Amino acid sequence: MLLKAADERLGLSEALAKCLRDRRQPGKVSHSQLELLRQRIFGIALGYPDANDARGLAEDPIHKLLLGRDPIDGEPLASQPSISRFENGAGRVDLLRMAETLLEVVIEQHRRRLRGRRCRRITLDFDPTDDPTHGQQEFTFFHGYYDTYCYLPLLGTMAFNGEKEQYLICAMLRPGKSAAHVGLIAVLRRVLEKLWAAFPKTRIRVRLDGGFGAPHVLDFLDENGVEYVVGLATTKPLKKRSRRSLGRARRLFRETGETAPVYGETLHKTKTSWPHKRRVIFKAEVVQLPGRDSKDNVRFVVTNLRSSPQHVYGVYTDRGDAENRIKELKNDLAIDRTCCSRFLANQLRVLLTAAAYVLMQ
Repeated sequence: MLLKAADERLGLSEALAKCLRDRRQPGKVSHSQLELLRQRIFGIALGYPDANDARGLAEDPIHKLLLGRDPIDGEPLASQPSISRFENGAGRVDLLRMAETLLEVVIEQHRRRLRGRRCRRITLDFDPTDDPTHGQQEFTFFHGYYDTYCYLPLLGTMAFNGEKEQYLICAMLRPGKSAAHVGLIAVLRRVLEKLWAAFPKTRIRVRLDGGFGAPHVLDFLDENGVEYVVGLATTKPLKKRSRRSLGRARRLFRETGETAPVYGETLHKTKTSWPHKRRVIFKAEVVQLPGRDSKDNVRFVVTNLRSSPQHVYGVYTDRGDAENRIKELKNDLAIDRTCCSRFLANQLRVLLTAAAYVLMQ
């Protein structure tokens, strides 16, 4: 009942249902699009992520009550075939509208929550994650890093000022062999537009891991005046510039027997992909795991922040908490239950799970 109250307060399911075109013959409709959508969202939130679960929930009194039916004498809820037809009926335009509506509802919720309080900074975190597949789903491919056939969803969260809580704003399913940055700029363009409309004078900071450090992504962030902290892959020129700091880290490790990070910075550009210099922060250290030999560990981050190298690197490592949101989506709400044959049906499942997560938050 709390979920239903949260949904009524946000108007989330009603707004999402308006994004879906109903192609069914009106005279043969027993369950509206809104009822089907709510049945799936509430079911996912309550631990029933599969369409097959509809078979056992059709006469469940609590689920009937959630959909506004009499818990005892009310009509049964939609069956598994009805749910499957619903999931497979969504088109690309419907899903784009739903993704945009989900974003708008979350932003509006926090605009109201923060009314009267100054919003100084909004921090955006984006992460890919593996979604293993085990059948004949469309656009599932083998991914060498994850060593499995999978999808590669892109998930995004936002946080306000210094708050620890991160709120889901993006859940986009992608083919299994997508590069980490695929689709990011399109998502960012939409997110930035709506955030600046709701919070006009707010600084926006974007944190990304090393897979997103493509030149066109950095160019986009620079052009839009966004603060950013983005992980970088190790290259020979960068290793050369961090050599002195690594030497200090090795000396400290020999003297103390403990890991002692040494921070530094450099201005870096390349012959082709980076036409102008950007600030690169690095952390050099020697680490030793129990029962193993010590090894060098040098990490690089590109940024336009002006803080000290240690502070900037701390801002970057704080993004690790966003990975806990991914674990919650996977372990608690089964966002990776993408077993439909059609890619678009699986994208709908991902969005329905995202909507359930927004209600839970």
